[in-house]
Amino acid sequence: MSALFTDRHRELLLDLLRLPSVNPLEAGPEDPPSRLPDALARYAAAAARAGFRTVGLAAPHASCLDRPDVPATVRTAARDPRFLAGQPSLLLRLGPDRPRADTVMFNVHLDTVAGHTPPVFDGARFTGRGAVDAKGPAVALLAGLEAAASHPAVGRDVTVLLQAVAGEEGGALGTYGTRPLLEAGHHGRLNVFCEPTGLRALPRATAAMTARITVEGEDAVDDRPDAGHNATVLLGFLAQHLAARLDGAVPGTRVCVAGLHTGRIHNRVHGTGTLLLNLSYRRTRDGTALETAVGRQLADGLRRFTELFGATREFARTARDAARITRLGWDKRGLPALDNHDPWAEALLARAGARPPADDPGFTCDAVWAAGLDGAFTAVLGPGSLAANHAHAPGEFIDLAALEDFAGVVRRLTTSFAEGPRPEAPSTQPRSPAPPPRAPRAPRPEENRTPSRKESG
Repeated sequence: MSALFTDRHRELLLDLLRLPSVNPLEAGPEDPPSRLPDALARYAAAAARAGFRTVGLAAPHASCLDRPDVPATVRTAARDPRFLAGQPSLLLRLGPDRPRADTVMFNVHLDTVAGHTPPVFDGARFTGRGAVDAKGPAVALLAGLEAAASHPAVGRDVTVLLQAVAGEEGGALGTYGTRPLLEAGHHGRLNVFCEPTGLRALPRATAAMTARITVEGEDAVDDRPDAGHNATVLLGFLAQHLAARLDGAVPGTRVCVAGLHTGRIHNRVHGTGTLLLNLSYRRTRDGTALETAVGRQLADGLRRFTELFGATREFARTARDAARITRLGWDKRGLPALDNHDPWAEALLARAGARPPADDPGFTCDAVWAAGLDGAFTAVLGPGSLAANHAHAPGEFIDLAALEDFAGVVRRLTTSFAEGPRPEAPSTQPRSPAPPPRAPRAPRPEENRTPSRKESG
């Protein structure tokens, strides 16, 4: 059998790897300006060879960020209108507008983390930022869909949607890329989010929240350390206290004690500082429980700090005022977690060559926004591994063989979906009465825009 990932796909991947598309929330001073719109345009042009039509290529409306669960970093960045303008997403469609039961959707992101480097291909391995996360999977996905498009039922009996999105990296969590597309109805009976899973079909994706503990006290000169509030000692104590108390406090959750910053000068008591905690969870209700635990354990830690340091010479003022100068805020919270099951869809994925999820807990990605979709099943599936392939790290790579394997899974999955049957998905929401029949509408032309209303399903 001839290869699905051809020389043409190799050139497309190298082209996409050359184009910097670092998420602005990630970009450092050494990163070149993002050319994400160019990358998406070239991806759309390549998809057109297989018959995909561009339904939308545009940035979302700023109102999509006017929500409490949008990360604070995103809302801050979006104060500059150039931020969203440079972060469009692409929606492609093969076949006409069809009901959700006859639609399969694939989602992949083309933004990357910082550290853009010139790509290298040695004949067997691609190296460069985005190779595995997720420009490599994006091109392999296209290779598989091109092969599937030759099946007479693909496009004729079923519709394929392809989302190539911005805003997955940088902690944006799909709030201005994937979520607006899903909320506009652009999803299917089966939805596949292309992320590195080692070809495991994961029916789950964790969500994450970020707690920001801030101390706002007064500085002091090093000759009189007792005159100020020592944020370094206070936050250092709280970091250890929370690490010990939150570890395993809610089963199924993970706690990352992240950045702690007060100051860099040695001859000063730094009275202000921050401590960040990143907290992931597999079930939405566990996230709620963990959020409660953070507040409770922070209060307990402040009490213990006051007891321990209240009688000291240098830190008595900090101990006395600890509760007053310390506050808990959330850079992000309230995000859903994906955890769904559907025997038919999982069997379909297995027949296509996807590996079973085993006990893989999954990770946080845009698939969380598919949680609760009625009449649908969602899986996270792709080639390579976040850890083994050095995603988000120097030397990120993906092997040509892994891309070929994923293209084969995509082809088999799409054609099997088209051949049917496609039973109704297990319901995740109470059913409402069916609406009365609607009069047929006149066909409307395709537009080069981000759709504002449901066009599939």
